[in-house]
Amino acid sequence: MSVVLIHRDNCRLCESKKVELVVKLKPIPPQEKYVDNAELARQIDVYPVDLYMCTECGHVQQLDVLDSETLWEGYTYFSGKAKGMVEHFEQFFSKVVDDYSPKLNSLVIDVGSNDGSLLRPFKLNGNKVLGIDPATEIAHEATRSGIETIPSVLDMKLAQEIKKSYGEASVITAFNAYAHADNMREMTDGIRHMLAPDGLFFFEVQYLLDVIDKMLIGTIFHEHMSHHSVKPIKRFLEEFGLELIDVYKVDIQHGSLIGTVQLKGGRRSVSPSVGEFITLENKRKLDKLETLESFNEKLIELQNRSADLVRQWKKSNATVAGYGAARSAQTLISQYGFEGVIEYIVDDHPDKIYRYPAGDGIQVIPTDELCKRMPDYTIILAWVHADKIVKSNQKYLDNGGHFVVLSPELKVI
Repeated sequence: MSVVLIHRDNCRLCESKKVELVVKLKPIPPQEKYVDNAELARQIDVYPVDLYMCTECGHVQQLDVLDSETLWEGYTYFSGKAKGMVEHFEQFFSKVVDDYSPKLNSLVIDVGSNDGSLLRPFKLNGNKVLGIDPATEIAHEATRSGIETIPSVLDMKLAQEIKKSYGEASVITAFNAYAHADNMREMTDGIRHMLAPDGLFFFEVQYLLDVIDKMLIGTIFHEHMSHHSVKPIKRFLEEFGLELIDVYKVDIQHGSLIGTVQLKGGRRSVSPSVGEFITLENKRKLDKLETLESFNEKLIELQNRSADLVRQWKKSNATVAGYGAARSAQTLISQYGFEGVIEYIVDDHPDKIYRYPAGDGIQVIPTDELCKRMPDYTIILAWVHADKIVKSNQKYLDNGGHFVVLSPELKVI
C-alpha cells in the first residue's frame, strides 16, 4: 500500500507552532481496510496517532496525517447502517425546522455526507440537497440512491464551483467532518463562501471533555484528526467571519456537541449556552497541558489493569474473542495490549465477515458464533454500543461467558 504520511508542525486551527505532545500512543494501521488473510492484515503499515495540544489556542489534535486516498479508499462505514444514526439525523432535522424554519426548496449541503442519510429528511421536506464526501464508492452509491453527492474533499475551488452551479446554501452541515479534516481552514473558508447571508452552518463533533472524563480511547484513530472543545473552535470560526451562536450536547458517540453558526453580524442573538460551555472548559482547564497529562496517567492505569487481565487469561488458558469489527477496534487492541490475545471478532457486517481487518490479523465471523463457540471472555471493541451488546447477549453470560468493557473503567461482566 502506497501511503503518504505528513507530520504537521503547527496547529490545525490557529496555525501556531506551539504544539506539545501530550499523549504518546502505539502506532496503528489505517482502519476500514479489510483483506482476505491474516498475514496480509499484519503486513499493513502502522502510523502514529499521538495527541498534541496547541498551547496557543488549546486545540487537541493529531499531527500525523495520512493522505486522503489511504483514509477513504474502500471505506465500509455507512451512516444509514450505524445503530441509532438515522434517528439522530431525523431528530436534528426536526430541531432545525422547528427552531429556524429554512425555506422550502432552498439548498442544503452536507460536508462529509457519507451515504446521504442526514440529507434525506431535508430532501423529503422539499429542500434541494447536495452531499460532499471523499469516500468515492460511498459517494457514488449515495448519488444512485437519489442524494447527489460530489466525491471529493471540500476546498475553496470546489466551494466556488458549487456556489456558481447550485447557488447559496440556506443550511450547511458538517457532522464529524470537522474531526476528519486536515484542511479545516480551507474547508471553513469554503463553507463561509457557500453560505447564504442569512444561512446557518451546523457542525457536530465529539466533545473533548467527554473523551477525557469517559476515557473514550476508542475515538482515537487516523480519521479523527481533531478532538474539539468550544473555546478554540469559537475563536477559529471568528477568524473566518463566522459566529458561534448556540451549542448543545447530544449522546451520540457517548458525548458530542452540535454547534450552530451564522455569518458574523447576523440577525440571530448568541445563546447563553456558548458562554456556559466556555466557563465550564475554563473551570476544567480543558486548554491546559496538565489536563491531558492527567488523561495520559489514567490511560496508563487502564493499560496496567489490562496487562494483569492478559496474564491471568494466559495462565488459565482462557479463550478470548472480540465483539464488533469497529473502526476503533485496532486502537483498543493496540493501546490496551491485546495483540495476540483475541482469537476472532464477531460482527454481522456483510463486507467484513470472514475477512481480516488491518492490524492483528484477526478473522471476523458472524455474531451467532458467540454462543456456539462460547469464549471465556469477549472484549467489546464496538465500545459505543457496549451497553446494548451486553443486554442483547444475556444467553452468553448465562452460559458462563464474560464481557470485558474498556471505558470509562476496565471491568469484567
